[in-house]
Amino acid sequence: MYQALYRKWRPMSFDDVVSQPHITETLKNQISMGKTAHAYLFTGSRGTGKTTCARIFAKAVNCLDPHDGEPCLECEMCKNADSGSLSDIIEIDAASNSKVDDIRELREGVVYTPEMCRYKVYIIDEVHMLSAGAFNALLKTMEEPPEHVKFILATTEVHKVPATIVSRCQHFDFHRIKTQDIVDRLLYIASQEKLTLHNEAAELIARLSDGGMRDALSLLDQCAAYSDDITAEVVSNAAGIAGRGYLFDILEGVCWRDTAGVIRKIDELYSMSKDLAVLCSELIAQMRNIMILKTADSGADLIVCMPEELERLKKLADLIDLDTVLSYISILQECSERFSRSSNKCIELEMCAVKLCTYSPAEPVSAAAVKTAQQPANGAQLESLTGRITRLEQALNSGFASVSDQRPVDPPPKKEPAEPLKKFDPNNFTPLDEWKDILERVNEQAPAIGAFLANSMACIEGNVFNVVVNSDFLLKKFKASDDKALLKRIVNDYYGKDFGFMLYSSKNVDIQDKENPINELIKRAREAEIEVEIKK
Repeated sequence: MYQALYRKWRPMSFDDVVSQPHITETLKNQISMGKTAHAYLFTGSRGTGKTTCARIFAKAVNCLDPHDGEPCLECEMCKNADSGSLSDIIEIDAASNSKVDDIRELREGVVYTPEMCRYKVYIIDEVHMLSAGAFNALLKTMEEPPEHVKFILATTEVHKVPATIVSRCQHFDFHRIKTQDIVDRLLYIASQEKLTLHNEAAELIARLSDGGMRDALSLLDQCAAYSDDITAEVVSNAAGIAGRGYLFDILEGVCWRDTAGVIRKIDELYSMSKDLAVLCSELIAQMRNIMILKTADSGADLIVCMPEELERLKKLADLIDLDTVLSYISILQECSERFSRSSNKCIELEMCAVKLCTYSPAEPVSAAAVKTAQQPANGAQLESLTGRITRLEQALNSGFASVSDQRPVDPPPKKEPAEPLKKFDPNNFTPLDEWKDILERVNEQAPAIGAFLANSMACIEGNVFNVVVNSDFLLKKFKASDDKALLKRIVNDYYGKDFGFMLYSSKNVDIQDKENPINELIKRAREAEIEVEIKK
């Protein structure tokens, strides 16, 4: 009967384990010197060898003829352990045996001596799944177990294991397996299985497996079902990463701010029953690739994509700056987190698309420009576009000013002064009623900023959003931090447009100055402050 490759090629000894020498050498030395602990905790991501090492350890401590801490693989104990017929090596899946009663059965069993072996070894997989009561039941037994009992706990989520359990174990952290180690192992296994595995295909499998050998072997198994001659194209088809042009259509639409086009593409994929949560994860992965391109000149081996996709990624990387890439990733991650709470994932992703396309101010893009988004831009075009975007950003950032000096904060160096933002009309000024709604959003996303904005007021004049705060400290805090960017984003999201921002402090303005256009606003802010103090 056919056996899956990851089972057929599971390591039988410590020397076969890949990329974990810091663990295997320590365990071998302990076994050879007879200084093994009574409890171990193996942690790390999936497919890195936790359960495999636990089984090898259980086999080695009971081997009749061990060699330098390694099991001989020839004695009766080793053969029975490999076949799973040793009753003294007990494997427990905590995911399905998580109750107190299950651990009570374990506690009752540890008092009995082994039937055949030197040690009775309990391997508890996914131990973080045990209930609180089960952990409490296990605690005393682990603290003072009989001399013939050893525990090996394995988990992918060590933060869920109580500290009282962790402190009673020797803790070994399994690293993600190196890409080159996975490639070498895949090439060896493929040669033994009479498969032709090309180097670029092995590298793609290794990157897709994300440091897990089991995932890599499972994918190799899938590829072998396609063809005995495994190329990068075969890996692409087997892994389902072929035909992903829609990802780049969406990302190019975002870069060119083609909101309607991006929403249409999402609607098209939704109509084809595409899982939108998976689509969001794929977009995050590609934005991560763009981030690597912009930050690591020699990081091509860190990018998971097909060769033809790499060219499109490079074109996208030339269109946007690093700060924008990081912001895009944050927006997509927030969308992904909201999916579990959303009643309509399509609307959730469409809202995310609108945020991406309108993230930062940019000059309108014509329909003709959108159609040429997939065409490579020459250096002059990119330089011109980058220059225009930079000037627009600088003009908006210059809106953060105090009333006392009426000068922009950190003004951009220019030979000629920038055109000033629109001023208030003293005869036509109305404080915003919806400012309370906006403050509720601020309090949800950044309670610290919301606290500083207590008793503040706001108004809109033209394309300028004006906020009067209640202390000089807040104004200085905004100048020295990124809080103003967060506040600006919340306001822009609320109205669905981009504003210039002006921040004022009510403490620095003389309300008797009749020519000051915001006197009424400041007066109301101060009255609100006094009313609060009277109530106190």
